[in-house]
Amino acid sequence: MLMLDKRAIILSVVMGLLLFIFGGSNYLILMLVFLALSVAATRYEEDEKKELGIYEYERGWENVLSNGIIPTLLAVLSPVIGPLPFITSVAAVNSDKFASELGVLGKSHPIYLLSMKRVRPGTSGAMSGLGTLMSLAGAGAIAGAAIIIFGVNPSTALWVMLGGFAGNLMDTLAGIPEEKGIGNKFSSNLLGSLAGGLCGILIS
Repeated sequence: MLMLDKRAIILSVVMGLLLFIFGGSNYLILMLVFLALSVAATRYEEDEKKELGIYEYERGWENVLSNGIIPTLLAVLSPVIGPLPFITSVAAVNSDKFASELGVLGKSHPIYLLSMKRVRPGTSGAMSGLGTLMSLAGAGAIAGAAIIIFGVNPSTALWVMLGGFAGNLMDTLAGIPEEKGIGNKFSSNLLGSLAGGLCGILIS
């Protein structure tokens, strides 16, 4: 079972309350869908990930904050900007989650975008064929859920999926300097969710 430490649990509860108060039950439900998908993606083939040294069992408050702060702020602003920035930001976060948790299980090693050389799975700033497909699948899963939960029409949901994928691409690009010691996973996740939110504003 995926675990959150005490501060991460408290932060998650606070964010959940803010989502419900400012956005409503739909916002909270979509975030819970993301959490369920996140746990499933993390637990999938966990033994293989342990062998690769990339399995994360416990998540701290930094992880919760980096993934949740931008969607929460967009939910607070939703009376003004509407729901699509929030939805697309969540799609970006889930896109990154699927890419990092499922994309690493491919047969071929990912390519580091700066040098275009193959590197070990889990390297920041790298992409693989499977990782790209999983990234689209992760964004698409949230877009599909938004059709049911928010009543988003299918054509808009397609843009949400593409916006979520774009957010994950920003996360990956931010991983290039991260590998050089500039920034960290927190900043990369933050930029990815922010990029997804901005794409949501553009398609609103």
